Amino acid sequence: MCFIKNTMKQRGFQTLWKAAYLPVFFLTIIIVLFYNIPVSGAAQGEGAMEDEGGEYALGPGDVLDIRVFGEPEVSSTVIVRMDGRISLPLAGEVVAAGTTPELLGEEITQKLGKFIDAPNVVVMLTESRSKKYYILGQVGLPGEYDITRPVTVLQAIARAGGFGEWAKKDNIMIVSEHGSKETISIFNYDRFLRDADSKKNVVIKPGDTIVVP
Repeated sequence: MCFIKNTMKQRGFQTLWKAAYLPVFFLTIIIVLFYNIPVSGAAQGEGAMEDEGGEYALGPGDVLDIRVFGEPEVSSTVIVRMDGRISLPLAGEVVAAGTTPELLGEEITQKLGKFIDAPNVVVMLTESRSKKYYILGQVGLPGEYDITRPVTVLQAIARAGGFGEWAKKDNIMIVSEHGSKETISIFNYDRFLRDADSKKNVVIKPGDTIVVP
């Protein structure tokens, strides 16, 4: 009799455990898979905002803080002009667009070396203005957003406050411009969660517009 009671208690405990903890367990697995889904190499290559080494590539409009240690009269905050160049005391005209802050610092160091003994130059990006994307429609905070590092469509939606109450998650449009041409791709959020296919979590390119109907 005691054996039967103990067996029933054990079965009752197992049933309770399945009812209470299994949903939490599976939810945890889903969250782990969701937040650790890698972005495919092909998608990263479409970002067009990094150089080959994976660093931020400067562009027109970016604000730079250039510090030459021990030489405050040469240090300055500059904006990359539309022609891609910046102007600095002693260094003169320097091409900034298309290069990285580190490489730009090396170029400035070389130019200043003609006038200053062993210059110590640091270039910092203080404001990204050259690379932006836009998100419209049924999101919490539609508008214009800067790109300072690769951002996927899911991250862009999260950054915009998530979906609105009436968002059609299966028909999200990503409008991209390629010169004079415009292409539209569809992102199905529900299918992405169901299939967990990292290749569909595309990287947003500068100038892209995300429309959540």
